[in-house]
Amino acid sequence: MLPVIKRSPIVLCFLLFWAVDWMPVHAADSLLLFSPDKKIRVSISLTNGIHYGIDFMGERLLQPSAIDLFVEDRRPLTADLRSKTIKNRFADRTIISPVPEKRIAVRDHYNELIITFRQPYTLYFRAYNDGVAYRLQTRFNDSIIITDEVAEFNLNKGAQVLLPLLQPREGVDRFHTSFEELYTSVRVDSLKQDTLAYTPVLAGNDDAPKVAITESDLYDYPGMFLTGNGGAGLKGVFAPYPLAETMTGGEFPQLIVSKRAKYIARSEGSRLLPWRVLMIAAEDKELPGNDLVYRLATPPTTTDHSWISPGIGTDEWIIGINLFNVSFKSGVNTATYKYYIDFARSFGLERIMMDAGWSNYQDLFDINPNLNMDTISAYAKENGIRLSMWTLCSTLDRQLDSALVQFSKWGVDFIMTDFMDRDDQKMVKFYHRVAAACASRKIMVMFHGAFPPKGFNRTYPNAVTREAVLGSEYNIWSNKVTPGHDLTLPFTRMLSGPLDYEPGILDNATKEQFRAIGKKVMTQGTRCHQLAMFVVYDSPVQFFSGNPSQAMLEPQFMELLGTIPTTWDETKILEGKVGKHIITARKKGEEWFLGGMTDWEPRNFSIPLSFLSEGPYEVIMCIDGVNADQYPADYAFRNIVVKSSDTVPVRMSAGGGFVMRFKPQKQ
Repeated sequence: MLPVIKRSPIVLCFLLFWAVDWMPVHAADSLLLFSPDKKIRVSISLTNGIHYGIDFMGERLLQPSAIDLFVEDRRPLTADLRSKTIKNRFADRTIISPVPEKRIAVRDHYNELIITFRQPYTLYFRAYNDGVAYRLQTRFNDSIIITDEVAEFNLNKGAQVLLPLLQPREGVDRFHTSFEELYTSVRVDSLKQDTLAYTPVLAGNDDAPKVAITESDLYDYPGMFLTGNGGAGLKGVFAPYPLAETMTGGEFPQLIVSKRAKYIARSEGSRLLPWRVLMIAAEDKELPGNDLVYRLATPPTTTDHSWISPGIGTDEWIIGINLFNVSFKSGVNTATYKYYIDFARSFGLERIMMDAGWSNYQDLFDINPNLNMDTISAYAKENGIRLSMWTLCSTLDRQLDSALVQFSKWGVDFIMTDFMDRDDQKMVKFYHRVAAACASRKIMVMFHGAFPPKGFNRTYPNAVTREAVLGSEYNIWSNKVTPGHDLTLPFTRMLSGPLDYEPGILDNATKEQFRAIGKKVMTQGTRCHQLAMFVVYDSPVQFFSGNPSQAMLEPQFMELLGTIPTTWDETKILEGKVGKHIITARKKGEEWFLGGMTDWEPRNFSIPLSFLSEGPYEVIMCIDGVNADQYPADYAFRNIVVKSSDTVPVRMSAGGGFVMRFKPQKQ
């Protein structure tokens, strides 16, 4: 359902000036739509098909790009473009986020053009100050079969595109992916039609304006992949509907598609399709704070979200539960999880994750005999620590209702489900079914082996975070996770919603020192680089993936980490360059946190503190140590007092970072 806009006196005043924000050109076959600040202009042509182009600050950003929809046994959208009505709408309102990964108050400010055709189709265009979005609506009385959708994004000649190209997987078709790829920069005219990438992707050269392409409000429809469009740009590709599935063998069995249909979706005849989203930024640093995908998503149907409990937890899978300085044999057993509970309580963490191994992967009621769940559950409750549980998605799907009842009895308020590795229409429905079922039991959920959120976290606030990222776990078996990769994510993947990177690895190495060693996992870059991820990356539930035994030896470091919030009143990006560096300021209550990261280039910054109130503020700084360039686990603490008129100098070593906590000084 489209939101209803209340025409308050203030809104009516703006409506008087609506005529300057859109206008017909040469009758109704050519239309213009402007953003509220007039910097973005969308040109829509209804001659010889539907095409749209975008200009930003007077320069062409997107060349004419086609839109169409094909429905089986019905005429396609562009077969008859005699428009029935053309309407316009203005909105300027505030969305209050119940689980604010960037900010509590989200301004939703746009101009909208609604074109209703004589055929049963409607096209919506919205122009915001930070992007453009469009979506289609079908208005058939009976159910329909959608055979294809045309979604083109034609860029300027020679444009560079940063995108996660899918790598072929043995034994499955090209639409099976865990959505965990490195971002690669290529010229758009070099992309072939047999290449495939998922969104978001980022286009733009060097210091030129950037446009990020993704989607929002994905429901009962396949997700959008992108491929080359004959050298002109990118175009959408959609996984065909799965007609038959086969369960694989191995340690983590999953359903793979063995036969696909010649259509992409079976659907109700009257429905809205996902938004096609183009986020626009004059400077790189404008991207990480952009919440356009969230604004476009369907609001939650539930009203009580008070039970949702964000925060930092532990996860043992990356380090292989390789504890030391303990009096028990570590592993998937009761003593180990009691240790994790004690550790979490010691440093102000909210929860622990019981990852793969606590039960038979294919039967959530076949508990590991080394675990006493009643004892663990009681101990966690006694110590004020919440439990989280891993599940295999095919098993959860089969045992969903009964498993959620059991989880509730144990006091579990958060589950992870894993290994979907698809986003065709059938799998997208699984996400919605699981999130709704979890919400009914007041349980949060995180999807791994999953497509990016694409606004899902607004519709289901209990779906607090999601993987869909090449993160910490890849340090176990590869050298892919570099500081440069870490600095690409805030400008690409994070634009689609919160990400579960699982930062905090405490064994840190230079590029030359790094080795991929299971159960002795290290990272490229400094300790402060890892710490800064807790501030820089959006994720209402963060998981500390370091070794608790090492962390116990560094209480000052862990005490600071434990104070970092995971939801925020406000977010400001002070500095940022794709793949190079970022400095993020976040507010929670009266406190501010500042997090910075750099790639392999050491960097010096003088940071103005004008974002602060008058102050003064006591600042706890955790910065790269003097020897961090050769021993990246080296860090140092400093305590200073500042006010908003001050500037703080900071140096980040190669692969480095920093975190600062600003507390109002007691008078």
